[in-house]
Amino acid sequence: MSAPPFASVEELESSLRAHSYLPDRGLAVAIYLAVSLDRPLLLEGEAGVGKTEVAKVLAEMTGRKLIRLQCYEGIDSNQALYDWDYSRQLVAIRAAQAEGKPIDDLFGGAFLVERPLLDAIRTGPGAVLLIDELDRADDEFEAFLLEVLSDFAVTIPEIGRIAATKPPAVVITSNRTRELHDALKRRCLYHWIDHPSLEREVAIIRTRAPGVRESLAREVATAVERLRTLEVAKRPGVAETIDWANALSFLGADKLESETALETLGAVVKDHEDQQVVTAHLQEVLGDDSA
Repeated sequence: MSAPPFASVEELESSLRAHSYLPDRGLAVAIYLAVSLDRPLLLEGEAGVGKTEVAKVLAEMTGRKLIRLQCYEGIDSNQALYDWDYSRQLVAIRAAQAEGKPIDDLFGGAFLVERPLLDAIRTGPGAVLLIDELDRADDEFEAFLLEVLSDFAVTIPEIGRIAATKPPAVVITSNRTRELHDALKRRCLYHWIDHPSLEREVAIIRTRAPGVRESLAREVATAVERLRTLEVAKRPGVAETIDWANALSFLGADKLESETALETLGAVVKDHEDQQVVTAHLQEVLGDDSA
């Protein structure tokens, strides 16, 4: 095994913080083990807790190419692995016919369209492969993905076997709209990312939005923490907390008050029914001193 990209968990954690990502200790350890042991890292948690950002920051820290496979309902292997450029093939056929020349190999590398998985296999250790929101895909695609992750090789009938000399770093995310299969989980290291503590969320706001005063950042983080306890369909993530703090700061608000909270509610609550719930409990969200 080659030397890991980070000498210790502390070094990785320091690098994450230098790139404005503030992990808890458990997440830092999980990332360190994944990149050191060449194991895929499966991150689960609610939307907006920073799962996708892990792969982006890891690519920045290591200077690797970020390759993103966005999963969705109905995605299949061709959309994830490779396809053929049929338009260019047709042009090549017509050009050859017009010149009276033999047709070149229509299924050679010149006409191969690399999708994210094939790109990651060919790039190998120079890539961070982000498989985003795998829970949106169906069982068949998950089984196909598990096969690819097992040896990072694929056989293209017209070309042959293509294999990675060393696997890329792999980050898989899931919002847990459905349960992923045990076979995939066994292949991965696993970490659940929860909403941050109040102190860490304040620190995240101050890191990502340095123009926001610390007092306002704390009021916003406290309000969002209370908001998440309400019966809302979509609990706001850290990104929404930062958006709210930024919006208030941009409007010149020194503190979070009822009027400005209502005016900027769309920055943090992005569902009509949820906005009605929050509006009805606004004083509870803002705290007794705002009543």
